Amino acid sequence: MTTSVTLRELLGLGHTPNKLSESALVLIDCQNTYREGVMQLEGVEDALLEAQKLLEKARQAGIPVIHIQHDTGEGTPYDIKAPIGQIADIVKPMNDEPVITKQFPNAFVQTDLEAQLKQMGCKKLVLAGFMTHMCVNSTAHGAFNLGFDVTVVASATATRALQADNGKALSAQAVHEGALASTRDLYAAVVDNVDDLPV
Repeated sequence: MTTSVTLRELLGLGHTPNKLSESALVLIDCQNTYREGVMQLEGVEDALLEAQKLLEKARQAGIPVIHIQHDTGEGTPYDIKAPIGQIADIVKPMNDEPVITKQFPNAFVQTDLEAQLKQMGCKKLVLAGFMTHMCVNSTAHGAFNLGFDVTVVASATATRALQADNGKALSAQAVHEGALASTRDLYAAVVDNVDDLPV
């Protein structure tokens, strides 16, 4: 199998990741939702540790940090008024870090995320969080479509196994890698881990 040229390469965008010091960090849905129960993700704890490391670097660099929290209401795994829907302690926001609540996979839809980023003067983003194939990808795609330059940190994301339409089971790793590959084709540069992200 030959690896195809990416759309980023064809369009001259390349795959050079954003420097953390020149970006805003957007942490997507780093909620207890994904640590336990029906939505528990494979590799979630390792990914949260990477997100924690990324967050610490961002704070040290003094760049803007925005936390995204998904809310689908009372009794759901995304109930932000219950412990299950809270942002995980190891990446909890500090007092001055905004938390934006969303109801759609793309964190730009019906939120003020774009307005906040523009007010901060941020044109480059670094994304991490959950799930790789859903809200991380959707937000990366949305950001690209709005003119932002996006980088995704693969090790600080995770997802779950899915069933394809032909009944074939796709492992969480296969879904994770496929999602990152599709986003890397056009919408974002992707780095394997936090240490690969230039400061």
